[in-house]
Amino acid sequence: MKWLFPILMILVSASGGAAAGWWLRPAPDVAAADPELAALPEPAAEVSYYKLPNQFVVPVVENGRVAAVVLMSLTLQLRGEMAEQVAFQEPKLRDEFLKVLFERANVGGFRGNFTGESQVAQLRHSLVEAARLVLPGVVDDILITDLLRQDQ
Repeated sequence: MKWLFPILMILVSASGGAAAGWWLRPAPDVAAADPELAALPEPAAEVSYYKLPNQFVVPVVENGRVAAVVLMSLTLQLRGEMAEQVAFQEPKLRDEFLKVLFERANVGGFRGNFTGESQVAQLRHSLVEAARLVLPGVVDDILITDLLRQDQ
């Protein structure tokens, strides 16, 4: 009987320690548990944004007259703090963007459902390519912050 109390204390202490270890264990590695999550790219270390100060105005010409005007505001997602470099190259950047937008307007890209997911994705892709011509290695993405078509 004299050995019962110490053995009982050892069992209670061991089970308490095991329970504490179970509850305080580190969280499982999600990337190791789910291969789809492991394949996702790591977010960029530093991301900054540069909002182009003026809207883009694109006329939509039909039958030799301006049938509508498309207004668009853009923001550039940049790698790191490159706002100064973007501001310096802004005139060239706006020119390249206007080339893309005028070409799209001339082929009918702003008629019908021009805000559909695939149409906006194509437009964004074309704008990103144009931005990377002017600023290689600086622009990650283009954010279309406003898109409006005003019929005449």
